[in-house]
Amino acid sequence: MAKLTAKQLEALSTADDGRILREDGGLVAKVRAGVRGVTVQFRYEFKHDGMKRDQSLGSWPKKSLAQIRAERDEVKAIAAKGIDPTAARKAAKIEAQAAIAATIAEAERQAAENKTVADLFEEWMRDGVSRQDGNAELRRSFTKDVLPLIGKKPLRTLTEKDLLNVLRSLKARGLNRTVVIRSKDIGQMLRWAEKRKPWRTLMADGNPADLIDVNKLLDHDYEEQRDRLLSPDEIRELSGIFDRLEHDYDALPAGQKYSGIRPVNPRVQCAVWICLSTLCRIGELLKSEWRHVDLEKGTWFIPAEATKGHKGKRQDHHVFLSPFALNQLKRLKEETGHTLFCFPSKDEKSHVDTKTVSKLIGDRQCRFKKRSKPLTGRHHDDSLVLSKGTKGEWTPHDLRRTGATLMQELGVSLEIIDRCQNHLLGGSKVRRHYLHHDYAKEKAEAWRLLGERLETILRASLSELGGLKTVDART
Repeated sequence: MAKLTAKQLEALSTADDGRILREDGGLVAKVRAGVRGVTVQFRYEFKHDGMKRDQSLGSWPKKSLAQIRAERDEVKAIAAKGIDPTAARKAAKIEAQAAIAATIAEAERQAAENKTVADLFEEWMRDGVSRQDGNAELRRSFTKDVLPLIGKKPLRTLTEKDLLNVLRSLKARGLNRTVVIRSKDIGQMLRWAEKRKPWRTLMADGNPADLIDVNKLLDHDYEEQRDRLLSPDEIRELSGIFDRLEHDYDALPAGQKYSGIRPVNPRVQCAVWICLSTLCRIGELLKSEWRHVDLEKGTWFIPAEATKGHKGKRQDHHVFLSPFALNQLKRLKEETGHTLFCFPSKDEKSHVDTKTVSKLIGDRQCRFKKRSKPLTGRHHDDSLVLSKGTKGEWTPHDLRRTGATLMQELGVSLEIIDRCQNHLLGGSKVRRHYLHHDYAKEKAEAWRLLGERLETILRASLSELGGLKTVDART
């Protein structure tokens, strides 16, 4: 049989549809005519175990004659060894698939082995931790302070030194408390990882957080448990500062107001006095909604979901407003009563960030902040420093402590003070199950006494404070 040529194949037409072509070496072809033109399908015919067999070799012109013959020669060589070419092709396909599977498995192994701290953080955020704010503060703090330093590092290579570098970077900024908090957060994440695949296999050498002694990083005089109280003189001083800042700013010529120290926002002033007179947490106050405040009845309801604590252990809180606190809320109502929130965000669609007031008060005590330069768009002065700074910085949480201490001085029992602070009280579960007195009268009386005490403090003469005029706490 003559050897087929490309010229012969090119000369084929639709009239040749079904025609069989052959050449030496067992090569057989069949002409097919379709809408896309003429194609020639090739196969190799051979015998295996005494039986006639064939193996497809593809079609022309998709493959050239040279390619088809080369494949025929490969199949022929396999058949000559007594091997079934069809079975050999299936085996080769299986081997190729196995090789691909092995490659994928190796890639997955390497990927798992090289999972980073950032990978762990994302999985921990999704499956391992649930904070009251939806983990917003965790994400913010890790994104700012932790991940830029160790986020890209493979977890299997994470060391004590890496964690120390993170904490020392915070200490260099004077953030002792943040060092403590961030150390606890990192430790919680790594302890979660120790118990779960694939993370625990990447921590075969142990948890580096266990090697950190955070106390060695802190200032020698740092105390994690704050005990700052505002004295009556400081309460009067603070009220006088609010008034003086407004007076001095109003007295500035129009051209100098831009560079002058601005007065404290009335909303922030209200927040200060409400915290002090109700013992509420600043976060609870800033999340409050007007629908929960009844100015006629003098009550403020704080739903459990807005309070501090672990899930399942939060409890609703009813605040009975003293005339002092009620007047501050009425003042605030004039500012924000047109919105749903007592302290609305700029777009008024939600409440302000719960750290807003703390930041504003801290920014006006800059001598206690180790900042190399003022933060963009933030205050940077000492206008809210009390007692000339001799007693240190004060924070909104110190107002809660101060109010509780004033209650204690007024003879209010510790149990009622705890209830006014919405502390989850301990004791027998049986007792808590059966005893449901709400202590409303006792709490209302405690808040009334505190309000009267604050009014007395703020009515006192301020002559020793440099002539600051007396502030009427009822405004």
